[in-house]
Amino acid sequence: MIDLRSDTVTVPSDEMRRYMMYAQVGDDVYGEDPSINLLQEKVAELFNKESALFVPSGTMSNQLSLKVLTESADEVIIESNAHVFYYETAAPSVISNIQFFTIPSENGEMPISEVKKAIRPDIYYFPKTKAVFIENTHNRHGGAVISIDYIRDLRKLCDEYGLFMHLDGARIWNAHISTGISLDEYAKYFDTISVCLSKGLGAPVGSLMVSNSEYIKKALKWRKILGGGMRQAGILAAAGIYAIENNLKLIEKDHINAKRFAKSIAEMDYIDCNLDSVQTNIVIFKLDDKINDTDFVNECQKRGLLLSTVGENKIRAVFHLQINEENTYNSLDIIYDTINYLTEGN
Repeated sequence: MIDLRSDTVTVPSDEMRRYMMYAQVGDDVYGEDPSINLLQEKVAELFNKESALFVPSGTMSNQLSLKVLTESADEVIIESNAHVFYYETAAPSVISNIQFFTIPSENGEMPISEVKKAIRPDIYYFPKTKAVFIENTHNRHGGAVISIDYIRDLRKLCDEYGLFMHLDGARIWNAHISTGISLDEYAKYFDTISVCLSKGLGAPVGSLMVSNSEYIKKALKWRKILGGGMRQAGILAAAGIYAIENNLKLIEKDHINAKRFAKSIAEMDYIDCNLDSVQTNIVIFKLDDKINDTDFVNECQKRGLLLSTVGENKIRAVFHLQINEENTYNSLDIIYDTINYLTEGN
């Protein structure tokens, strides 16, 4: 089965498993797991921040960042298709007691003028605007890279109004590989950052919150409150260390396969795919109204290909560490056959 549902479906390689097996471990709640400590130091150094905190998931990393940057009844400005708004189970309203002000965009970059208009006046009956969150790369905009020029402009606006900035960098690794812009260059514009190990890097689990020492100290307490205090989790941290040292450079292959796939998809009947939007490892394409997206996904699965629907008759294909060139071409054959099957007689 070829699985293009997400880049979260990767499984550890034999080499990664061996690295995990022999990891040095200790009690991380006491701060004594050497593998976790090494991972945190390594990631903090990569992003040129004071500190980092290993957590079970990107959702927890985003929520910890919200918690340390905001107070109850604050408001955070966020793009309307952002992961933290769309897929994190209304956690901000439960954990931080804050609300979002959402702004739509074409490519994940909220218009600066709209962000400025969304900042609340300092009047007691308004919520206090406290931070702006962006996602890079942007999942629901097809892995779009948020430009560094846009980030700089947004930082200037936030500085003008005294706002924090958070980066949901679950796929910042992909942005880094795609643009050649260093991780620390991206990082310097943000007060808190979330980075994920279990997507493009191919580790089985884990994310990190990256920030200054003060915020990480606060986040450590809330990680414990939320049940994220782990003991001998160096086995998991070791996978992250291996992934950074060995798999980061392989992400370029995912981008190549995604663009190869998109180019062929765009030439098929009954499919619309904007090639300009395919910048990293995610391809979103729209089916003709003659084809139902659920029927399409089900028929592809029968033929050995797993895909995701994302609404509006759109399909998402995500390329990752365990999809090679042969898998890419085989998936195209399956889609071609499925289209023909579903449109017979049309």
